[in-house]
Amino acid sequence: MSDESPLDRFRLALTGATRAIAADAEVDVGFTADAASEMGKSVRVPMPARSVPAADAQEARGFADSFALRLRHHDARLHDRNRPADPDARACFDAIERVRYEAIGETDYAGMRGNLAAMQERRVGGSAITRAASAEEVPLPIALGLLLREQLTGQPAPAAAREGMELVREFIESRTGDDFEQLGTALHDQRAFQKLGLDMLRHLDLVPAELDPEDGGEDPDGEDADGEQDTPEDSDGADDAREQPDARAEAAEGEDGEGESEDQAPGEDELADGDPGDDGEEMMLPQRRNAPWQDIPDSFDYKPYTTEFDEVVEATDLCDFEELDRLRAYLDSQLAGLAGIVTRLANRLQRRLMAQQNRSWDFDQEEGLLDAARLARVIISPGTSLSYKVEQEQDFKDTVVTLLIDNSGSMRGRPISIAAISADILARTLERCGVKVEILGFTTRAWKGGQSRERWLADGRSDHPGRLNDLRHIIYKKADEPMRRARRSLGLMMREGLLKENIDGEALLWAHERLLARPEDRRILMVISDGAPVDDSTLSVNSAGYLEAHLRKVIEWIEKASPVQLVAIGIGHDVTRYYKKAVTIMDVDQLGGTIIEQLADLFEAE
Repeated sequence: MSDESPLDRFRLALTGATRAIAADAEVDVGFTADAASEMGKSVRVPMPARSVPAADAQEARGFADSFALRLRHHDARLHDRNRPADPDARACFDAIERVRYEAIGETDYAGMRGNLAAMQERRVGGSAITRAASAEEVPLPIALGLLLREQLTGQPAPAAAREGMELVREFIESRTGDDFEQLGTALHDQRAFQKLGLDMLRHLDLVPAELDPEDGGEDPDGEDADGEQDTPEDSDGADDAREQPDARAEAAEGEDGEGESEDQAPGEDELADGDPGDDGEEMMLPQRRNAPWQDIPDSFDYKPYTTEFDEVVEATDLCDFEELDRLRAYLDSQLAGLAGIVTRLANRLQRRLMAQQNRSWDFDQEEGLLDAARLARVIISPGTSLSYKVEQEQDFKDTVVTLLIDNSGSMRGRPISIAAISADILARTLERCGVKVEILGFTTRAWKGGQSRERWLADGRSDHPGRLNDLRHIIYKKADEPMRRARRSLGLMMREGLLKENIDGEALLWAHERLLARPEDRRILMVISDGAPVDDSTLSVNSAGYLEAHLRKVIEWIEKASPVQLVAIGIGHDVTRYYKKAVTIMDVDQLGGTIIEQLADLFEAE
């Protein structure tokens, strides 16, 4: 025990408390440098500083308490069956359900109040409600949830959100009447609470008056609406329900924004009149658009509205060394088991590359180097002429490989972790083979536009302005930089707030131009992504498929006219419809091996 750090002791205590609250001995609690999340019985809460200051500890306890209350008091199947289809109504429905089970903790356990309050401060800290100047700018799900929490628990809203709440308080309370009080009478009955909640959403004109999910009489599992298996305290299947994808997605939504749904894609009006976005708006994860490709006219043109706010930045300029060391240590701890697997695959790649670089000789030549292995023939038969050998010309070209990694929000979690560790191991492997490696990342500086969009709004909102976000292209490792110096930089991918939206076409052009400036004979560009280009700000005010069309044109030009060899790996997304040389993997655990196999094939084909 003496070797345990304060962080280790805190984690053990937190795990025990979470298991007790959830009434489940199998719950596992861990730390994350990313957004807090729950998947099944695995809970990840924000990592405190090494000394575990009181404020960090209380915040971590708050997230753990919330997840534990969810595991004990929330039935995911019942929730999903009653969940409205409309995105706005669904986000509000999620928000009030979260308030319900957290209110149970705040009223039944006095010790939870401070923890959950600290969590609420963190949860709404980056929300638009803290910056709203008018009622139209206030996210209704967040405001509704905070007002309901205030009524059910008597706890005030976080200070940063109070001004925003007051902008919509009169509107909400005039519509809901005594709905909040009615909801307070059904706190421990999820079915009754959700029925009253739907009534409240009808009063807010979010749900049609005729909609009543319970009238259907049958649930997705064949139970009638009055069955008792939906009550989490009585149902053995509740744990299974919690592990369904919808339940996991809902848990992730809970940490990214109070009641906001990832399924809700902002429309043009919302973007034009709403908040232009900033680096702190963590709840706005991009939504992948994987719709079938539609032809774009030949006259299609692509342009950025302005490049003034774009940046190409080295990883060390975005984060100080102390934090990079902490993030790198976290990355190593998360993927300790994977490193061994990828290293074995990398060693296999090294053997294959070295085999292509091994010396080979032409024997029995009339001149060249004396072949000592054949001197015995001269001794046995003195009349035999001496034998010479000539080294064959090497076919292995000087090579540089660029790994271009999608740093968008949908890569958050395990995909970006595996991409980072695979890039690390691959770079060290190729260095041993004399192949130089550059590691790049691409994202945007803001959600929903940033300064580019603000400039466009100030200029009068011209039609079809082109790309409306600020690019952020990141250099994690330069081709001529030894991996031992760049290793720390890859930890930046674990930083909360880095991953935002992705504009693939311009990122490819940037990486391609860097490769063309290299002196090596063979240049390889490998793109690692999990979806199509997404930037809500750009897509809301330009033609459909604007970013996707540009990406296709860039790929076609590189594949047909450039000396750069282009290959892509899609994570859970079919990229073969864009790239000729591509592979799609459904499990991110396959990423390390797939990178190595793709490179090996390219070298051998050459």
